[in-house]
Amino acid sequence: MIGFGILEIFLSQIPNFSKLTGLSIVAAIMSFGYTFIGIGLSIFKIVKEHRRGRNSIMGVEIGAEFSASDKIWRMFAATGDIAFACTYAQILIDIQDTLKSSLEPESNVMKKASVLSASTMTTIVMMCGCLGYVAFGDNAPENLLTGFGDQDAMWVVDLANVFIVVHLVGAYQIFAQPVFRVVETWANKRWPKSGFINTDREISIGKIKMNMNLFKMSWRIGFVAVASVIAMALPFFSDMLALLGALEYWPLVVYFPVEMHIAQNKIAKGTKRWMALQLLSMTCLLISIACAAGALQGLNKGLHSFQPFKTKD
Repeated sequence: MIGFGILEIFLSQIPNFSKLTGLSIVAAIMSFGYTFIGIGLSIFKIVKEHRRGRNSIMGVEIGAEFSASDKIWRMFAATGDIAFACTYAQILIDIQDTLKSSLEPESNVMKKASVLSASTMTTIVMMCGCLGYVAFGDNAPENLLTGFGDQDAMWVVDLANVFIVVHLVGAYQIFAQPVFRVVETWANKRWPKSGFINTDREISIGKIKMNMNLFKMSWRIGFVAVASVIAMALPFFSDMLALLGALEYWPLVVYFPVEMHIAQNKIAKGTKRWMALQLLSMTCLLISIACAAGALQGLNKGLHSFQPFKTKD
């Protein structure tokens, strides 16, 4: 984790989102790589070894060690994890700004790309979830790849883990760069005469010359350092993702787009279309609240055995 943080400190000095094209392509390839490895290993476990975990169409069975309330909480938290994977609205505008000019409007190109990416992501996630559950049943691990420790071809699992690390390196920057831009733009407007914030200095490293802004460098290093320390101190990966997904899904993916659609198309209040959109928004809000509750329950449960800077068993 320390090494990951150090690497991100260097990568965070990439000037802006438009310079991340190569990194985002590599991250996408890595994502497909480890996902299909997980799918392939699940199929191998089911077909070749004739092994199926104990499972049912209703999911994990309720018993002495797993109550109905536990199942409900885990369902809510799992939905939050899915919401986190579907939340890319915060980088949507930045992605659209990087589109090359063409005869077709940027909004149409972005709409096609969003439909294609969302449908592809949904298909792959459904395959991972369904095949993983068939292979492992009620004992399916939180991280699918950790369940293949008894496979002969362990190098495939190791390769998938390498893909995950590379993917996370790129994904970190894709989500962090908009945060950097917002803070830096605000600082430029707040202190327009500050040399520390607005002055770029030329730095030479051998024959390589680059412009360096002291504020951007220090702020980005500080952000990555604090985020890395928090991540190491709080080893709640799945539940933390579920909480983040629940908090950002409704406002960014549902509420603001719906309200902008209503304002742009001048949909009158009280009409059937307006009521349908409000019903959709309120339904998603209730789902987000349930996801947040499930994530908080998981975090509260994990805190009983919590030790700072130690991975969760």
